[in-house]
Amino acid sequence: MTRSRSARPHARPAWLERLTREEPTSLGDFTATLRVLPVAILAVGIGVLSGFVALGLLDLIGLFTNLFFFHRFRLDLVSPAGHSLGAWLVAVPLAGGLIVGLMARYGSEKIRGHGIPEAIEAILMRGSRVEPRLAVLKPLSSAIAIGSGGPFGAEGPIIMTGGAFGSLVAQAFHLTSAERKTLLVAGAAGGMTATFGSPLAAILLAVELLLFEWKPRSFVPVALASAAAMTTRHFLMDSAPLFQVPQHASFVGVGSLLACVVAGLAAGVLSALMTGSVYFFEDLFQERLRRIHWMWWPAIAGVAIGVGGAICPRALGVGYDSIGDLLAGRLPIGSTLLLMAVKWGIWSFALGSGTSGGVLAPLLMLGAALGSVEATFLPGVAAGFWPLVSMAAILGGTMRAPLTAVVFSLEITHDWDAVLPLCVAVTVAHAFTVLVLRRSILTEKVSRRGYHVTREYAIDPLEVLFVRDVMRPEPPLAGASSPGRAHPDETLRTVSHRMASTGLTRLVVVHRNGTRVPVGEVTLEDMLKARRRHLEEETRRERVIPVHRVFTPWLRPPKR
Repeated sequence: MTRSRSARPHARPAWLERLTREEPTSLGDFTATLRVLPVAILAVGIGVLSGFVALGLLDLIGLFTNLFFFHRFRLDLVSPAGHSLGAWLVAVPLAGGLIVGLMARYGSEKIRGHGIPEAIEAILMRGSRVEPRLAVLKPLSSAIAIGSGGPFGAEGPIIMTGGAFGSLVAQAFHLTSAERKTLLVAGAAGGMTATFGSPLAAILLAVELLLFEWKPRSFVPVALASAAAMTTRHFLMDSAPLFQVPQHASFVGVGSLLACVVAGLAAGVLSALMTGSVYFFEDLFQERLRRIHWMWWPAIAGVAIGVGGAICPRALGVGYDSIGDLLAGRLPIGSTLLLMAVKWGIWSFALGSGTSGGVLAPLLMLGAALGSVEATFLPGVAAGFWPLVSMAAILGGTMRAPLTAVVFSLEITHDWDAVLPLCVAVTVAHAFTVLVLRRSILTEKVSRRGYHVTREYAIDPLEVLFVRDVMRPEPPLAGASSPGRAHPDETLRTVSHRMASTGLTRLVVVHRNGTRVPVGEVTLEDMLKARRRHLEEETRRERVIPVHRVFTPWLRPPKR
């Protein structure tokens, strides 16, 4: 009896098999497969889309700023500081906070917060799935909060919005959770690139904060998305650096480098204080105002914003113009101190209320203000040098992303001669906050929601050891008929995945020659040997070469 041609099973083409394979078939430096190609193609499209999304958010911020403060319909970004509202100023951020609170309660509570912690939570806890309505509500609420005078940045909202669009695209295709994560982060990186013109910093931010891995399967799509977003930006926005800084010597001298250590320590202290202030006010709202629904908290914060804006109008809004003045050395020290105090106060109070807004632009302003104060007693280099150094150090210390902080500060100013001073100051600030604070301003928010996030990357010890290193060499007596098989040249990571997928805790070890003769077995207990070896490397201290063996031969007189 023969089967008809239509009933015969069709074998999948070899190229399609390779394209859909999730795991590599042999050992190598990386575990990437051809699956990275379709994901990368999708990421490029998401990067282009992110460019338009970023432009839309900036236009929304400009629109609401003009509507709230100048009663005109225009899209250009303007500073609210030039308003003529008088005492009515207090009503503007109050109204903005009220609108954001209503949107959060009846639209989506997930619009509350910085933006980056919400992206981290979506990646780690929700399988990189973002609600479609969040792609609309997040940028709209953030634009209203900032446009009504909120002292926030646009980067957190655009990262969350770009990530939301990336997630929506990913959810329309047959992808794994890891691939959805890659496309979500591709949208986030594309949004940041298009907003600030910082493609390399966006890639580093993805690696340091969002991807939670360093693998080609995620790096390649994210990098291509960032490049596509930067290309799109050239056609939609101005390609000039975001801030101009005065020129300085390519090498600032040893004394100035030592002063960068001082600037880094000061930035680390300020980073810790700012992080503490944000969560102090968050606790204040949750404990003292718990009888008032959280929907009204942004409006309460709006009153404080209005009062602060009356005292120092420069503290309202994103404040790119004020950051530019600080980096150019154009702001007097008295005005700088006032701006620093008011901006810090209303930003931390408003952010603690749970409104929608980012942290990056306020950190830039406060860091630049700190540097302007330090310029009065640190070695003179050039106008704006110490504001730039401290601005980068504040980013590195507060966000715990030192590489991103250095490169981002260089990309938004094009001051590539500042690489060495920034590396010194940022590293010192980062080291200080790592030792003093358990979590950053971003991961503390995730922790308060009941999750734990680790920011350290390391090679899995199961990846570098083989079955032959831990297996029991004697053939098993009763386990030979076990359906689980392992080979001596397989990594423990591969075997652990097999145990997890099959539920077996004991595998028979056989050679690849096809004889299926057992040569040993590997158990779950044996897998822990790799962990114990790694633990010993981390905790055991020993002097491998005694000191006297190093110096004694050199101290002995030569033989005659």
